[in-house]
Amino acid sequence: MRKREILLLSAINSKFFFLKLLIFFHFLSSCAQAHIYRCENPETGEIFFSNQKLNVSYCQLYIKEKPKNLNFKSLGAKFPYSANYAKLPGEYESWFEKVAQAFSLDPALLKAIAKVESSFNPRAVSPKGAMGIMQLMPQTARLVGVEDPYHPLENLKGGAKYLRMLIDEFQDLSLALAAYNAGPEKVKIYRGIPPYPETQSYVKNVLYYYSIFKNKTLNN
Repeated sequence: MRKREILLLSAINSKFFFLKLLIFFHFLSSCAQAHIYRCENPETGEIFFSNQKLNVSYCQLYIKEKPKNLNFKSLGAKFPYSANYAKLPGEYESWFEKVAQAFSLDPALLKAIAKVESSFNPRAVSPKGAMGIMQLMPQTARLVGVEDPYHPLENLKGGAKYLRMLIDEFQDLSLALAAYNAGPEKVKIYRGIPPYPETQSYVKNVLYYYSIFKNKTLNN
């Protein structure tokens, strides 16, 4: 076989290889859904959440992607941040409204958490590695299906989804907020708000701003 023919066959095989590679990654992306499953261990009664259905018998679909009426393109993709602003720009009020509606939450509560967590800074990073406007830890971001934690709308949606899970698990707002800050396991261990000054202050601050944002909404 001549050299020119060998090069042509090599190019054709290379094209087919990249085509197969593209099909493979498209398949992976189509399967990577952020469904959340609520699982209850039949032996211990322990309740936990997973983004994979671990066992058909005791894991049930809890939150299904994607929530209705929540479209990134329709809500906008830009979120300019300045170190000078300490409150949410008015044009982004609809983000909190729509995300809160999707997860049956009060938008004033989401605003309070975002205020305390990052002061609405979508590029915020904590010393412990929490990221974005709702300060999601890497493992939490993975659990709720957030691919870009610095995209403020995606981060907000992930934080709302996680908060919804915690409220449903603990059936108490203060405990859910404590779990958001310190982790659900700590709340279970102490059977209440953990005795950490940071967590106790966090719960008080979120509830304080929650009342402010809620009263502001009622007065408008």
